[in-house]
Amino acid sequence: MSCDRLLLEGMEFYGYHGDIEAERALGGRYRVDVEVRADLSAAGRSDALEDTLDYVRCFQLIRDIVENRQYHLLEALAEAIAGVLLDQRHAQGVRVRVAKTPPVRGGFDRFAVVIERERAPG
Repeated sequence: MSCDRLLLEGMEFYGYHGDIEAERALGGRYRVDVEVRADLSAAGRSDALEDTLDYVRCFQLIRDIVENRQYHLLEALAEAIAGVLLDQRHAQGVRVRVAKTPPVRGGFDRFAVVIERERAPG
């Protein structure tokens, strides 16, 4: 597998996720960082969008998931993001970090989960 990576960092969205009904009703701020592993060498040689991941399309897919779907757990939200990114042509693996800011009143800034997934062989 190639060690090339496409990074989308610091994406911020407002979504309606959480295990508590009030969290899903009121919504909250979410920060998403993704790293998509892919062989970017063809794009580097050709300078053609069809030879790489379309990062604008990736952003739009992530935004749609965070802003228009509801999940009880950050883990499920991250899994949905990972799945849609792995469906993109050229994607071989993903690392997704989702943080809820601030999650509850207290002495910390955020809850976050990080998951890593690989494209299934075949």
